[in-house]
Amino acid sequence: MILLQSQSRFLLQTLLNRVQNLEKGVELDYHWVEFNDVRYHIQVSMKNSHVLLLSVSLPTPPPDAIFFGGLPFGAIEAIKAAYGVVVQILDPPRDGFNLTLKLNLSKLPPDEEYRHALLVKIASVRETVLGAPLRVILKQLASRTVASNMDRLVAILHRPNESFFLVPRIEKVTVVFPMRFKDSIDIVLATSFLQEFVEARRTTGLHNAPSCLWSASAPPELKGAPAEALLANAGFVTFVIFPRHVEGKKLDRTVWSLSTFHAYVSYHVKCSEGFMHTRMRRRVESLIQALDRAKPELESPKKKVQSRSFKRLSLNEARTNSES
Repeated sequence: MILLQSQSRFLLQTLLNRVQNLEKGVELDYHWVEFNDVRYHIQVSMKNSHVLLLSVSLPTPPPDAIFFGGLPFGAIEAIKAAYGVVVQILDPPRDGFNLTLKLNLSKLPPDEEYRHALLVKIASVRETVLGAPLRVILKQLASRTVASNMDRLVAILHRPNESFFLVPRIEKVTVVFPMRFKDSIDIVLATSFLQEFVEARRTTGLHNAPSCLWSASAPPELKGAPAEALLANAGFVTFVIFPRHVEGKKLDRTVWSLSTFHAYVSYHVKCSEGFMHTRMRRRVESLIQALDRAKPELESPKKKVQSRSFKRLSLNEARTNSES
């Protein structure tokens, strides 16, 4: 099973190309959209070729998600901690976007390896922003603390008008995903996939992974959640995260895996659907070939034309043939 990369490949490639040709004055103006309706815009002008403006538009948040100034709580602090002096947050952002960053490429570190690592972090701005609330709560779990002003049930945006929910405790954090799909076939495949996903957790090699449960109805942890959150046509998936799952470098991987869990399931559902269609087409083609081979060969009656030739005999030959 494939895991989605945290960095935007197109954004990373654009940044690398710009850094390699920093002395060349070029003008860039790129727009693109990635999964879960995250939009990007890059601008570089001829006058300031070392300055790059990166704008990001996030999915539309539901009413239960906590946003401050158009961004999830903790996003500003996460950006400053991740990017340092290289990135400046513009206030207000460009029209139609939640965030605009001003990148001064001339301030990148001279060390090539460290510079590349920083560019990968910048290309992972989606994870930095959308994963900020989750990172705050999981950091508190690592230190076995819970903020006094933290709600009992925290909603975190991950798709347009959809959230997943966290129940923070000192010893664990419970994460609940309401799984929704539009297509009827996707609903059936996702339900089957999630049930197998839960069963796979019970194999011998995954004892240290977070415990995982699937239920058709809302779990008790969602008590007090909005009525819209309790509607999920593919059921609910619950993970239980313990401090050992967020120690050291595990934190980044856990934040990204949880932030993109719905996209991960959607990807494999579409791959399964495509695989089934391919198998069905191949099966139909093989059946057609078998039927073609089973047809009896019908011989079309053809009239045989006998050709006759005449030979003119001489007078002596004619007399000889008549006497004989």
